[in-house]
Amino acid sequence: MTNPLAILCVIGSCISLQLGASLAIQLFPHGGTWGTASMRLLVASAILLVLSRPKVHTWGREKWVSATIFGVSLGLMNGFFYAGIDLVPLGPAVTIEFLGPLLLAAVLSRSLRDATCVTLALIGMALLGVDSLTGEPLSPRGVVFLILAGACWAAYILASKKAGALFSGQDGLAVALCIGGITLLPLGGSGAAKLVSDPQLFALACGTGVLASLIPYSLEFIALKRLAPNVFSILIALEPVFAAFFGWLLLAQGVTALKLTAIALVVAASVVQTMVPARGRIIFRKIALRPRRTRTPWRFRCPKS
Repeated sequence: MTNPLAILCVIGSCISLQLGASLAIQLFPHGGTWGTASMRLLVASAILLVLSRPKVHTWGREKWVSATIFGVSLGLMNGFFYAGIDLVPLGPAVTIEFLGPLLLAAVLSRSLRDATCVTLALIGMALLGVDSLTGEPLSPRGVVFLILAGACWAAYILASKKAGALFSGQDGLAVALCIGGITLLPLGGSGAAKLVSDPQLFALACGTGVLASLIPYSLEFIALKRLAPNVFSILIALEPVFAAFFGWLLLAQGVTALKLTAIALVVAASVVQTMVPARGRIIFRKIALRPRRTRTPWRFRCPKS
């Protein structure tokens, strides 16, 4: 059965990330999308660096390469996502971005159960997309940004899994957040400077950094140490569900019957992936580990006269 702590970490990450995204939208008119994304990563990095105090001077080439790839993918994922939600409503935006980890799960799946879960989640994503298309048309430029964010999300999952195996605690994540924030500075440097110069905006940016970066990525980093990438990609299907919920709760976006059906399919995919054991592997282990009875070799016996 999938690790219960990892499941709770993924759910907590989904909730915190959507709350942070709702908060970050308020900063877009002042710091821009790229500036806001860069600022939230740098704030989260500063907090985590103080808490974890990674001994970077002892790192070898492999750790630095892993942290850099992890950080760049994380930074671009955030930058493209914020550029997308500036043009596309939150619910449809997360749905489009989710295509990245969903396709990753489809590529990495090796069992009929995984394929079934991916299919259910894919149908749910399609229904959410159809529901969003029946209303206000989506910005083509925003959709492109979100597709790029989804591709970076898939890269982030693989890079995070690799970093989780190399680093102890939150050392790798702390440095990766810093690298991600610096990666976005060429496009968001001026916007980030505006957020820093205003105390009220800076406080809001700090809240965004904690809710949208520090908490969710710390929880995901813990989860990815205990989950295979394809399992994580299916469980993270809860992300659009929470986006739809907080869109309704905080942004007054309606929840239609079609959207509720999509949510039910996504939840079903997550439950099946989480609760149903991989029967084939269990049967294999029972057979492979079954004690073997020793048999006396057969011998020809001559009949007694």
